Amino acid sequence: MARAAAANGNSKTLLNCNGLRSEDVKRSVSQCNGEKNGPRTGVASRQHRQEFFEQAPMYVAVMTYLGFGIVTLFGYFRDFLRAVGLEKCHLAQEREEQKDFVPLYQDFENFYTRNLYMRVRDNWNRPLCSLPGPVFDLMERVSDDYNWTFRFTGRTLHNVINMGSYNYLGFAENKEDFLKTVADTMQQYGVGVCSTRQEIGNLSLHEDLEKLVASFLGVESSMAFGMGFATNSMNIPALVGKGCLILSDELNHTSLILGARLSGATIRVYKHNNMHSLEKMLREAVCSGQPRTHRPWKKILIMVEGIYSMEGSVVRLPEIIALKKKYKAYLYLDEAHSIGAVGPSGRGVTEMFGVNPADVDVMMGTFTKSFGAAGGYIAGKKELVDYLRSHSHSAVYASAMSPPITEQIIRAMKCIMGKDGTTEGIKRIRQLAENTRYFRARLKEMGFIIYGNDDSPVVPILLYMPGKVVAFAREMLERNIGVVVVGFPATPITEARARFCLSAAHTRAMLDQVLHHLNELGDGLCLKFSRRKYSSRPDLCNETDFELDS
Repeated sequence: MARAAAANGNSKTLLNCNGLRSEDVKRSVSQCNGEKNGPRTGVASRQHRQEFFEQAPMYVAVMTYLGFGIVTLFGYFRDFLRAVGLEKCHLAQEREEQKDFVPLYQDFENFYTRNLYMRVRDNWNRPLCSLPGPVFDLMERVSDDYNWTFRFTGRTLHNVINMGSYNYLGFAENKEDFLKTVADTMQQYGVGVCSTRQEIGNLSLHEDLEKLVASFLGVESSMAFGMGFATNSMNIPALVGKGCLILSDELNHTSLILGARLSGATIRVYKHNNMHSLEKMLREAVCSGQPRTHRPWKKILIMVEGIYSMEGSVVRLPEIIALKKKYKAYLYLDEAHSIGAVGPSGRGVTEMFGVNPADVDVMMGTFTKSFGAAGGYIAGKKELVDYLRSHSHSAVYASAMSPPITEQIIRAMKCIMGKDGTTEGIKRIRQLAENTRYFRARLKEMGFIIYGNDDSPVVPILLYMPGKVVAFAREMLERNIGVVVVGFPATPITEARARFCLSAAHTRAMLDQVLHHLNELGDGLCLKFSRRKYSSRPDLCNETDFELDS
């Protein structure tokens, strides 16, 4: 729980770090005090609010470990019952004649699945039967054998408030007027391309999309891919290889981690958003070079995310850019959750901090969140994109993006940019920001421990104990609210949580209904662990504003 520790939150001192001038700090809205959770200064205090990783009381950690211990003991007891034939095991097992072979199934993974996950499996993979907009319809299912199998009851749960989808700007919609161009594209091109873009799958729509993405991001060129996960995992091996060094944030997404492993490069992990840890590794890499030979690294690539999907925290981009320039490294920025969701006009963390997009060597993002579609992109200099067109596995071997999906992205992006002749896009961006600030502020007032940046639409509520995670998800569904709960091994064992994703499509009445039930459940399940005190009124001013303006 080291990363959950709160830093010095009361300091008012203006600091310059990593060679940044104070005017750069003000313009970039960056945090430059060198501490993970320290205060922002000046304009930063308003535009890029503090990130809190509050540590829970000690008894919470003790009870969490105790809960896992009890469940594990019962798991071993049930395994004993299965071994003596008193209980049936439904999972795949090694065949008796293959007992002397190398095991096909990992014993611990199987143990966790059959004894812990199966008991709570009803909280995941719930079948939807409607559009996943601000509300959705859910097919009710029950289990007669403790979640090993499910059967449908024939009943549908209507108008469940959707607090789990990445529908940040509400473009996952089915309004006929908005989707007319998508329907026309499907009528003209069909649904699938059935070829790679290197062969006969390159459509004019794909080229139009890439020009639009480059214009939207303010870079020279871009390239679109049909799958967001593969955009990372299949492109990173094309950029770095043996003799290269990757410095990866400890909370990076699995797609980044897989791409790094597939590349064959040396991987070193630095503490989340910790500039001291990153600079120490950069300095050591430059001074010592490769292990044993001490030859200089061919490339040093820093990999970060714009918004971290499990923590809701925002990358400290200006400081990372300063370090990148200082040590002559490259920067790979994954904006899967930040593009469209933050920044005055939805252009992501580069706009949020006011940095030049040209300072980011590789800009990556996905179309699956803010744009209500599928796929991803790589953007940057023309030389970079031209290189990937011929060297990326995803570009050479993967099927081209579906035409109606391509048109949906173009439609959404033009709406955000105002090129559709309306102000609908900017209204949605502002509504998302308003919903995010309102929801986070109310949760803090109630006493929940939440992680992340005040401007992040990803809002994790810490639940900690495994029993409470299960009870929370089931109780919320009983109240017609759909939530996503996450636990070990996707999070540290003591930091299980519920992850809420805000949307511009959420109305204030929906959010108030969710908050009302959260308040009741927080009291009923004893989930309000925060020891901080928050004012119900925002600060009218910040004394550091005057210091910066002087």
